[in-house]
Amino acid sequence: MSISQTHSADALRITEIFYSLQGEARTVGVPTVFVRLTGCPLRCVYCDTEYAFSGGDLFTIDDVVSKVAAYQPRFVTVTGGEPLAQPNCLLLLTRLCDAGYEVSLETSGAMTVAEVDSRVVKVIDLKTPASAEMGRNDYDNIPLLLPDDQVKFVICDRDDYEWARFKLDEYQLPARVSDVLFSPSHGQLSGRELAEWVLEDNLPVRMQLQLHKILWNDEPGH
Repeated sequence: MSISQTHSADALRITEIFYSLQGEARTVGVPTVFVRLTGCPLRCVYCDTEYAFSGGDLFTIDDVVSKVAAYQPRFVTVTGGEPLAQPNCLLLLTRLCDAGYEVSLETSGAMTVAEVDSRVVKVIDLKTPASAEMGRNDYDNIPLLLPDDQVKFVICDRDDYEWARFKLDEYQLPARVSDVLFSPSHGQLSGRELAEWVLEDNLPVRMQLQLHKILWNDEPGH
C-alpha cells in the first residue's frame, strides 16, 4: 500500500517497481525485479532515467518487500536515480537479502558504500570526463569493493576510453572485482567501435550493450 499521503520512519520514495530482464552487468538477461528509488544529486549528460529525478510515491519498506515478493524473483536490483541518496535504502537492501534474494545495487559511486550490506553486489558506475559528473566520483569507495562487486564505465568517446584504461591500472580494478564493464554511451559511441578498441588493447574488461535498450528502446518499466 502506498503511503503517499502519510509519513513513516522507514519510508522510501519509489518511482517504480517492475519485473524485467536485467539489461546489463554480470546477470544480463536474467529475470529480475527492479526497485527504482526516486531522486539523484547527479546530472549525467547521458542519463536515461530523468523521470526518476523527482515525484514518485512513498512506501514503507514492508510494502516494498511485499511487492517484490509478489513476483517470486530470484534476483532483485535496487537502482535509481541514486538509491543511496535515501538513507533508508540501506535498510531495504538488508531486508531484501534477509528474504533470500540475490540483491544488487546500481550506484553512481558518488556516495559512500561503507554501510551497504556485504551480501549485496555493488555495481559502481565511475563517471567519465564526458559524463559531466567526473568530479563527483568518491574514490574512497574503491577500497570498500568486495570480490563479487562490479565497476562500470559508460564510454562516450576516445578520451573517456583512455581515461577508463588509466583507472583500470591506477586502482587495479580487474584484480579487485569480479567484472569491469565498458558500455558505449547510447547514441554517442557505437558498440562496434568500442569493441574494436577493447580488442586492440586486449583489455581485461567485459564489453556490454544495454539489452533493455535493444529490446524495448528504453521504455520505462523495462
